[in-house]
Amino acid sequence: MDWTALQTTAASCQACGLCAQRQHSVFGAGSLNADWLVLGDAPGDAENATGQPFAGDAGRLLDNMLKAVGVSRAGEGAQGAYLTHATQCATPDARNPAPEELRRCAAYVSRKVALVQPRVILVMGRFAMQSLLQSTEPLGKLRGQVHHYQGVPVVVTYPPAYLLRNTSDKGKAWADLCLALQVVQGGS
Repeated sequence: MDWTALQTTAASCQACGLCAQRQHSVFGAGSLNADWLVLGDAPGDAENATGQPFAGDAGRLLDNMLKAVGVSRAGEGAQGAYLTHATQCATPDARNPAPEELRRCAAYVSRKVALVQPRVILVMGRFAMQSLLQSTEPLGKLRGQVHHYQGVPVVVTYPPAYLLRNTSDKGKAWADLCLALQVVQGGS
């Protein structure tokens, strides 16, 4: 599927119960020629309302984090990022996505990776990490190292919403972001 067909399919998807409360499919946004693909957990209320990934305060924090390493949603190549989530729809009452919901959306994530062909995937959150890497390890154990998905290097870190509540972990997230930058620059 090309981008248009994939986005149309996601917008009308009824593969699980998340579609029942969907205002908008939160497909993704950013550069389709990006070196960075940022994958978060399930979209929240702000994303459901706007249809845009990483909206609200968490989105502003992510934008600032990316800006600090010279990357933006609007950039191209090494300066660009494509942002998406592990599920295409928000979960009711901001609950954690169920394993079956993550499985149903895994094909969308896989196809986005194939279409963008990023040089690094920055996975932000436990459920995104579990879905992409098929791991049940705690997020903290997978941070600080490079993993791979479909041959693409993957760096795992904390989600922006978590960092807003747990500012003491921002230093760890910064180290992860620097590791992802090193990967893009060819150093790992």
